[in-house]
Amino acid sequence: MHKKPLFIFLTAFLVVVIVATSTPKSNMPVPVKVPTVPTQLDFAGEKVPLFNADVYERMDRELLVNTFWHSNSILMLKRAEKYFPIIEPILASYNIPDDFKYLAVIESGLMNATSPAGAKGFWQLMRATAREYGLEVNSNVDERLHLELSTKVACTYLNRAYEKFGSWTLAAAAYNAGRSRVSRYLDYQQVDNYYDLLFGEETGRYVFRILAAKLLFENPEVYGFDLSNQQKYTPNTIRLVDVDTAIVSLANFASDFGMNYKELKLLNPWLLEPHLNNKSRKPYRIAVKND
Repeated sequence: MHKKPLFIFLTAFLVVVIVATSTPKSNMPVPVKVPTVPTQLDFAGEKVPLFNADVYERMDRELLVNTFWHSNSILMLKRAEKYFPIIEPILASYNIPDDFKYLAVIESGLMNATSPAGAKGFWQLMRATAREYGLEVNSNVDERLHLELSTKVACTYLNRAYEKFGSWTLAAAAYNAGRSRVSRYLDYQQVDNYYDLLFGEETGRYVFRILAAKLLFENPEVYGFDLSNQQKYTPNTIRLVDVDTAIVSLANFASDFGMNYKELKLLNPWLLEPHLNNKSRKPYRIAVKND
């Protein structure tokens, strides 16, 4: 008669023991694999002096930030599959090193972002700079949000910076700080390269952030990111329609090509309003689905 309570007690005891030994302790540390800075690294064919302790530590910081900012890094890796096929051939056509695609990554996360200062698009162009380089920016059209056109502007700027400084690394720094500021810093600090210059926080981290993106994108598995092709975003399949007149209703225009207004705007974010003014009869190329 007394065996049943004893059996229940022993069973409960065994359950507690099994649970206690199989459940991880909440206070047990989880091993963290810390990424290692490679022994050799270059940006656009220009060597990074990692033997310099300051350079090494700054590179290490950005690599750690990118490796452990998981959600952001994963999203950028996914978007790259969609947008790099557009950016890469334009860079090549302007003789811009392929590494500069990572500049767009750190500038905008490969999105049509807007900064607090008012810079817009993948390449974060300010209104005045965009207009200086021939882009249309007004309340009806903002070509900073046109990936192909804004990439061409970025290429022109970078080529001019390279012509001035003779260094792609300094050209990248100038994209952030401006050519004039970089020239002043080189002059009064009496050095001739980015890594010996003392910049403020933003420009001082700028090239290292590009390099960290390069390492992550070129070797994602090394840094703990294992994405299948199915998980990456795919490029849009489009064709371009030439337009040199006003469009009273973009919704009707979209319907003519088997699309709705939202689909048209997603392919053409540079069209800001529900209509296209075009009083000057400017030729535009509008992307539509090519199913």
